[in-house]
Amino acid sequence: MAFYELDIRDAVATVELNRPDKLNALNAEAWDTLAPLMRRLDADRSVRVVVLRGRGRGFTAGLDVVDMMGRLPVTPGGPPDGDGQAKLHDLIRHMQGAATALERSRVPVIAAIHGPCIGGGIDLVTACDIRYCSADARFSVRETRLAMVADMGTLQRLPALVGPGVARELIYTGRDFDAAFAHRIGLVERVFPDAETLFAGADALAREIAANAPLAVQGAKRVLLEAERGEIDRGLEYVATWNAAHLLTQDLGVAVTAFVTKEKPDFSGR
Repeated sequence: MAFYELDIRDAVATVELNRPDKLNALNAEAWDTLAPLMRRLDADRSVRVVVLRGRGRGFTAGLDVVDMMGRLPVTPGGPPDGDGQAKLHDLIRHMQGAATALERSRVPVIAAIHGPCIGGGIDLVTACDIRYCSADARFSVRETRLAMVADMGTLQRLPALVGPGVARELIYTGRDFDAAFAHRIGLVERVFPDAETLFAGADALAREIAANAPLAVQGAKRVLLEAERGEIDRGLEYVATWNAAHLLTQDLGVAVTAFVTKEKPDFSGR
């Protein structure tokens, strides 16, 4: 079963995160296959809008920590490994391409968020053009609480949506926040009572956009993006370089152990 389920109807492509038994946790397949899928949709001229949503109880629980730790090309706590760190830099840049593919898509992308939207989920939805959510949506820039610097795009895109001060508060604390707060700060444009009305609302918006002249809509997206594109690209490269050098700390090991055992981590700053 593919991580992303695709349905195309009447110029609207619905891309559904399809790992509901794991609350759509983002494993290696999720990061590897989104960009190729978006390129496929870009090549399909019948598609005018994309809707991104999650199957099951929520949008996504975020990074599949256990799965992705097994993919690291550097051994935590091991000897210095320059080649491994270079490969880690390349891996981060590769994974960044998933969110960037949403942002650079030829057509507008609407995120329809219900339930949890944690960590890597924030990376994905901040790269979308428009965000709707249901009243039960719950958000968190969780990476900080896992002793990581978020490196898939949140640090580059969230401040422009909610303002730099609010973004710093959410990033530095990693706290959870609800749909009402997300709407108040401007992270989401609309809040719906439940997932059913959310999906209907996102689909209605997609069809309203799709009814317009497609080249005009796509041109507007390109022009809007161009003002931010260079700064985002520089930020993504910088955080990839930073994490290639600094990701594998003792605190990260503490955080992963605490994640698995469900215990509270005690960070030492090492």
